[in-house]
Amino acid sequence: MTATEITARQPTALPATTKGSSKTMALTRRQFLTLTGGATAAPIIFLACGVPAEELLVEAPLEMPEDLVSGLDNWYATLCRQCGTSEGVVVRVMEGRAKKVEGNLDYPINMGKHSARCEGGLQDLYHPDRIKGPLLRSGERGTGQYEEVSWTDALGRLNLQLSQLQSSRNQNSMVLVTNPIGGHLGMIAETFASKFGGRYMPYEPVERTNLKAAIKQVFGQDRIPDFEIENANYVLSFGADFLNTWVSPTRYARGYGEFRQGDRERGTLVHVDSRFSMTGANADSWIHVKPGMEGILALSIAHVIIKDGLADPAAAQALTGGSNLEEFAPESVAAKTGVSAETIEQVAHDFASHKPAIALGGGSAGAHTNGLFNLTAIYSLNYLVGSVGQPGGVVFNPAPPLSEIANAPSSSSYQDWADLVNDMRSGDVGLMMVRGADPMHGLPGTLGFRDASYDVPVIVSFSNIMDDTTAMADIVLPEHNSFEDWGTDTPDAGPGYEIVGFQQPVVRPFFEGRGEHLGTRGFADILLAAAQGLSLDLGLAGETYKDVLQGSAEKLFALNRGSVRAGDFKSFWNGMLQRGGWWDVNAKASGGVPAPQRLPEAEEPRFDPATPGRFNFHLSPFSSTGIGEG
Repeated sequence: MTATEITARQPTALPATTKGSSKTMALTRRQFLTLTGGATAAPIIFLACGVPAEELLVEAPLEMPEDLVSGLDNWYATLCRQCGTSEGVVVRVMEGRAKKVEGNLDYPINMGKHSARCEGGLQDLYHPDRIKGPLLRSGERGTGQYEEVSWTDALGRLNLQLSQLQSSRNQNSMVLVTNPIGGHLGMIAETFASKFGGRYMPYEPVERTNLKAAIKQVFGQDRIPDFEIENANYVLSFGADFLNTWVSPTRYARGYGEFRQGDRERGTLVHVDSRFSMTGANADSWIHVKPGMEGILALSIAHVIIKDGLADPAAAQALTGGSNLEEFAPESVAAKTGVSAETIEQVAHDFASHKPAIALGGGSAGAHTNGLFNLTAIYSLNYLVGSVGQPGGVVFNPAPPLSEIANAPSSSSYQDWADLVNDMRSGDVGLMMVRGADPMHGLPGTLGFRDASYDVPVIVSFSNIMDDTTAMADIVLPEHNSFEDWGTDTPDAGPGYEIVGFQQPVVRPFFEGRGEHLGTRGFADILLAAAQGLSLDLGLAGETYKDVLQGSAEKLFALNRGSVRAGDFKSFWNGMLQRGGWWDVNAKASGGVPAPQRLPEAEEPRFDPATPGRFNFHLSPFSSTGIGEG
């Protein structure tokens, strides 16, 4: 075996002459001094997208002259963190500055494609309003008055607050709020909160608790399955705007391209929604449904499939208990759903006769009071046409190869936040730490989260931008930009086989020149330092975040399979960073197809009483690629 073997069955690596190449920098002393401007060399280890025997040592100055262009560039594989998908990207770096983001051809989730949000990562990195160092509130809360302090001072204040809660046996009054994060960062955050005795509250502006609950109820899966759009002949989507922002839009858009224009017959897309979304605009047929009636419509489609003998008999029996759902006959629900009986009949027959076919549900379909019922009914349609566990259908994702990051990212429900607000008002929250989330902005004003925050003695923010929540914080500990930090991710939804994406720094921290006592730091390293100061054993090997990641990488190396194999760990580590992660296309979910569960009782949506008069409207909030959740 060679020093580093990349197996042939994986996606082909980029040629050495194109993006992804590893360029060695053979510099004379004169050239080196020219590049550094005479500055003291402060090396950091980087790896470009070749597979070198040694790690590439990039010596970038703290303040490079803007008019200096050497013409040498390097491309580093990492992960994009601008949305929850964590796409694999390669970043072009020249003179120590990130210049361009492209999709990583190797990474299974996006295979060379990338979203507009990934392009925005550079704007985030060089944002003129980034917070340059730790801040301490100097005025009234919410006035935005802060003074800069050192990391020693700021971390000391954080540890003091945590130790006071420990000594008073009031650890459960600590709340850690983050965005839904997977991989090792999510594991460290959840472990820190658990070991300390506090609460962990993942916040998602457009939360997916109903989607996760429906997937668990219908398929028995904790992770969102892979929907093989590229191999399907018919896609029936209920509210899932998968060509815009739903779950993993870049992966689905790539699959949609194959679905429409690949080496096969053109597939058919039917989109059911109360809003004319991006996916609806691209569909062969957009079916307008009354808000919240998607589940009733799905049961009517199921009725036609069963009645006309187009369903799998065993699945029909398990789902209905022998009933053919007569009460949901098209003519009985047409007025209720806003969809004609003829359309329901046509969709049912087309869906059942153009296999493999997939039924997707999400977005607006799961956003009503009966959202869980809607999604459960929608996803159950896949059993009737035999699409579960089949190519071109619903393919389950296996658990990650690393047990320490086996848990899928979660999010807290609206009721969880309502309960937290009550605890804040009653004085049961003594310390709130917020990272990667802006609940002051995103939670409904009627919930009263902002007003209740005045009853929390200490709020700590890890944001590097002064958002609404950070403006209410007492201590600000700005974290690195993702292009400056380490990390991992196990995508949810995954590609149908084991995958661990690896994130590496592509540039040195932008504010590093301010010295070790100012600038930004990694969120994981902040938590690890806090745990060490509290003598809190997190059960992790290593003092730094990178140490933890390398410890887990050694477990992948020991498997001796997958996309990267090597004769020694150093070569394996280099090769894995070069590819942007590790995956094994042969390591798929085991256990077969779970038995269908009985359909739940039908439930209609509940709305606030309408105002008397003719003009009543439904508000349908949605996220977009351009502004996200707003």
